[in-house]
Amino acid sequence: MKPVRDSITALAFAGTLALPAFAGTDTPKTVAALLLDRLDAGQYDQAETLFDANMQLHVPADKLKSVWQSLPPAGERGTPRQFQQNDKQVVQQTLHRGTTSWTVAVAVDAQGKVSGFFVQPLAQAAPPPAIPADANYSERDITVGAPGHPLGGTLAMPKGNGPFPAVVLVHGSGPQDREETIGPNHVFTDIARGLAAQGIAILRYDKRTQARPGDFASGDITIDGETTDDAVAAIKTLSTTPGIDPKRIFVFGHSLGAMLAPRIAQRAGHVAGVIQLSGPARKLIDIIPYQQRYMAKLEGKQDDPQTQAAIAGVERDIAAIRGNAKPDDQVMGLRASYWRSVDAIDPLADSKAVKLPMLLLHGDRDFQVPMEDWHTWQRAIAGDARFTLKLYPTLNHMGIAGTGTPSTAEYANPGHVDAQLINDVADWIKAH
Repeated sequence: MKPVRDSITALAFAGTLALPAFAGTDTPKTVAALLLDRLDAGQYDQAETLFDANMQLHVPADKLKSVWQSLPPAGERGTPRQFQQNDKQVVQQTLHRGTTSWTVAVAVDAQGKVSGFFVQPLAQAAPPPAIPADANYSERDITVGAPGHPLGGTLAMPKGNGPFPAVVLVHGSGPQDREETIGPNHVFTDIARGLAAQGIAILRYDKRTQARPGDFASGDITIDGETTDDAVAAIKTLSTTPGIDPKRIFVFGHSLGAMLAPRIAQRAGHVAGVIQLSGPARKLIDIIPYQQRYMAKLEGKQDDPQTQAAIAGVERDIAAIRGNAKPDDQVMGLRASYWRSVDAIDPLADSKAVKLPMLLLHGDRDFQVPMEDWHTWQRAIAGDARFTLKLYPTLNHMGIAGTGTPSTAEYANPGHVDAQLINDVADWIKAH
């Protein structure tokens, strides 16, 4: 299982070495349509037969049933589009189910077998509201990145005389829009507008994997190409924007973005400080088995032989990434070379190496980056005055309050990033 992405439901497993051309009897669109037909008909055993061996191991029929039955009733499907990504053919389309819309992506390998399956609420289904007419800030579109490869963004700018301190927001894992839309929630919209209302400019932008997936059509992707390089470009854009104080630009990373925030600050230079929300203290792929065990326990399947075999398979994949897997080998849905670029990031070491003030924010209800990581942060940076730590007992991975046992299901509930968390960020920025 991949790290639990910032989405409602994610099934994205792949481990075989994909071939560059599609050689299956059916077209990828036909395979994807047949899979969806069988799922909608409740034919979960038959749907499983469309999977490659690794998918059958990781996503057996009972898991398919559990996920699919958790969705609203089936409705119309949008027109599928097909593109190549990570050396596989991916079929993506919109599913209209009940009053909601979902995006489904089916990866098909060269033998015509499903090697990856991903479904999540359609990010565009619920755009954020317009800013209030009496707001003390304004928003305007802005472009981030090199000419020919631009990303769209939004700059929230306080009204009045600058120059203002400013923040670049860096997304979590997976394709993300500039609002970091997760179900009905807009994490970055809440943070941006909350800080802008307190006199801090905020730049949020579309992530490249969401806005320009074709840039990775060759399958050659690293963590820097996915995240770091664009964040550095966003900082450069802010530093030359009228009304911004170039000496008071901060990096604010969420989840994966938090893990990379020190690296981004170091590469950009001239950064005043780093803010990490829900950032891991250990290497990302070390969290994957924990996440899988947590979800298995949540579903009451911690002792299920198939579940245990799936977890063991993930641990073998991790060993292969750190061992003799070839760079182009497909491991956990992506090339081993990508995972090695991720595994080169050590959040603790990177944070200590960057001699900047840092604000670490964490929710006690975060099951994706658990309290074990928070305690590691506390021990590792004890006595270091550069670090400020804030823990919020009721907040989840998104910085939104909740109750009960934490799970991905609550990401479907509308909410807002905690106001006290935003106020703490504003106060810390002003103090630095």
